[in-house]
Amino acid sequence: MQRLSEATPRIDDRVDFNDVESIKKELMHFMVHVVGADPTYATEENWFYALAFLVRGKLSELYIHSARAQYDRDTKRTYYLSMEFLTGRSLVKHLYDLKIIYNVRRALEELGIGLDSIAELEFDAALGNGGLGRLAACLLDSMATHGYPGFGYGIRYAFGMFNQRIESGQQVEQPEQWLRHGNPWEYPRPEVLYPVRFHGTVLRFRNADGKETCQWVDTDDVIAMAYDVPVSGYGSTIVGNLRLWTARATHDFDLSYFNQGNYIDAVRDKTTSENLSRVLYPADTTLMGQELRLKQEYFFVSASLQDIIARFKRTHRNLDMLPDRVAIQLNDTHPALAVAEMMRQLTDIHGYTWEQAWEITSHIFHYTNHTLLPEALETWPISMLESVLPRHLEIIYQINHRFLQQVKYTFPGDTGALRRLSLIDDDSRRVRMAHLAIVGSTRVNGVAELHTNLVCQTIFADFHHMWPHKFVNVTNGVTPRRWLLQANPGLSSLISERIGDSWITDLSSLKELEAHISDDTFIERFHEVKHANKNRLARLIDTRLGVQVDPSSMFDVQVKRIHEYKRQLLNVLHVINRYNRLRDRHDIDTLVPRTVIFAGKSAPGYYMAKLIIRLIHDVAEMVNNDPKVGDLLKVIFVPNYNVSLAEMIIPGSDLSEQISTAGTEASGTGNMKFALNGALTIGTLDGANIEIRESVGNENFFEFGLTADEAQELRLQGYDPWQFYRRNRDLMRVLDMIGQGFFSPGEPDRYRPIFDLLLKGGDHYLLLADYASYVACHQERVDAVFRNRKDWARRAAINVANMGHFSSDRTVHTYARDVWNVKQMALFE
Repeated sequence: MQRLSEATPRIDDRVDFNDVESIKKELMHFMVHVVGADPTYATEENWFYALAFLVRGKLSELYIHSARAQYDRDTKRTYYLSMEFLTGRSLVKHLYDLKIIYNVRRALEELGIGLDSIAELEFDAALGNGGLGRLAACLLDSMATHGYPGFGYGIRYAFGMFNQRIESGQQVEQPEQWLRHGNPWEYPRPEVLYPVRFHGTVLRFRNADGKETCQWVDTDDVIAMAYDVPVSGYGSTIVGNLRLWTARATHDFDLSYFNQGNYIDAVRDKTTSENLSRVLYPADTTLMGQELRLKQEYFFVSASLQDIIARFKRTHRNLDMLPDRVAIQLNDTHPALAVAEMMRQLTDIHGYTWEQAWEITSHIFHYTNHTLLPEALETWPISMLESVLPRHLEIIYQINHRFLQQVKYTFPGDTGALRRLSLIDDDSRRVRMAHLAIVGSTRVNGVAELHTNLVCQTIFADFHHMWPHKFVNVTNGVTPRRWLLQANPGLSSLISERIGDSWITDLSSLKELEAHISDDTFIERFHEVKHANKNRLARLIDTRLGVQVDPSSMFDVQVKRIHEYKRQLLNVLHVINRYNRLRDRHDIDTLVPRTVIFAGKSAPGYYMAKLIIRLIHDVAEMVNNDPKVGDLLKVIFVPNYNVSLAEMIIPGSDLSEQISTAGTEASGTGNMKFALNGALTIGTLDGANIEIRESVGNENFFEFGLTADEAQELRLQGYDPWQFYRRNRDLMRVLDMIGQGFFSPGEPDRYRPIFDLLLKGGDHYLLLADYASYVACHQERVDAVFRNRKDWARRAAINVANMGHFSSDRTVHTYARDVWNVKQMALFE
């Protein structure tokens, strides 16, 4: 078989990015020949697209070189399957990665254009919502930076999740039209098409060789079409790829319906099919919404596996060596159907026996678990799978039957183990997708030490007993290129002046900053950088919300998805308590001025989370306009939180709120971003908070609240939130204000559901149990340290110096060694 690289021509650069005149010349060329605009009258948007297409061309050259090298060497690749890739804006990232940002900035300036101005025109790619998608983006960045052959697969959502607007204090969802003006970074691949099938029936018969064969027939088909987005790495000649699927109908237009005047039915197939790739996480509060989400997950999984197999068969005659050349990482349970789909592909299409197919399948997949909450572990009704994916349900039944035979031998006489471990929940008649992922994977990893330990001891304890070798820990990390170099250029420059720039690709180098912690000049400059970032954030708040905040106040920040377990509500309880103390003039001299900043989206159907957002706004309305409080306390909610907004908020933060109930957060990566940018953490011993505290030192981390063991013990003893309510007068006052309408006088019962949730509903996430500890930590420790600005800056600098462990580079190196068994490629010239 001919190697691809032998017959392909060399690709030569058109532009010398080391030469400003060459950059200017090529920008003019792209403006005229690609954008189609006259440079004399070009708009800033025209210049953005001219530069983006020029940079994309360079990335394409590097990607083609990378792909040729991988095929030529028959390299093992990692394929990362994720429903989310929260990449943010790409222009400035690529300029940093290619190390051309300074020359490009100068070339644009000589043409009368500001790089910062045109970079602001780029929309954030609406391909994710929270930490799951941002982790995926960080890992792709690290794979490219360090030369690991990696490939991402996801969905090209036409409208993302939603744009969040706030009207009368309430979240309102609007379509996220990020593709309105096109996406300059993507390459449509109309030649890369795969059929994806739904519904139908399964036929069984024996073929000419007497072998039982299955055919899935009479299906409703959709076409998956690929879009490729290059993934750059810092200073690396290896460029990865993110392949995104969009849904197309097998028949876009029915002329017979149209000619009959039935214009709606004429395009019904097109509309129905394309719904699969319109929105991230369609609301699943209805059966139709649930079915759409199931179809969406299978659509992305089936197209991706067909593509992986097709790529492999370019250079291999059969699929026998697939596990030696392919590692597939399942990012959470959303892609878990890949296990059943791979079995279908191997047995029904490629002719492997069940035993052969399972040997291949079970050595390809690896599963990352991201939650300890049983209710968050995805399951699907058997009746729905039977209708939508009948062949896959048969395969799942077969996997389960064979697996339970093993369970019998591992737990002899324990019928309860069969029930606990089964892929099928017989009580609810649902398929447990996490169980399918575990059974079908070689490695299962948690994302922080505590999380992995709890995975092995609680929700998957029986699986761990069967296969202890399967379970490993890979603590999450964040890319320092996006979250320090790009987001915080002032701090990046200060660090590089002191220790050089090796930290950009080896974050452990930050440890060298410890030698400068005792240098008053360094600490003063560190403080100046933080203050400049706070000024920038204050301007953004004023521009977007019309609220003026004092940059010298403590910027106390909690930005993340709105969810009960993340306990934004606990933060609000403290804000109200602080407000009461200021109004009462109680210990007013001990309370430092604070600006409390929230941001985050609630799922559209999550009533309680949306009510908490409304409460934050009503509290803010009261606090921000009370003359007795003045600038001593401000409450801010910044709408439509995304990556670009995070890049503004995180560098300007003093205090990072990481206050989830211990034992509920898998890891968190926001905690890492804040500490890396010089914010001190107030947090429970949950997720990666534990490892951060160990790294930075107890004295530089504001710990409060119950531990995971203590929380479990309290529940077992019979937790009664009323006891905490009655014992604590301040807490009683705060909750009564909420429940009796102090913040909603026109609608006194508006927040009664919150009062009832915490007291009558049992306070599942233990807010009242942790309240006193949380408030005391704020008032007795946080305020006291912040009054000494030099000491605060010193502690913040210590945090930065000890964040080396929390790089996604370290995460990827660990995956490559302990999970994927892939090697770095030598960077080529």
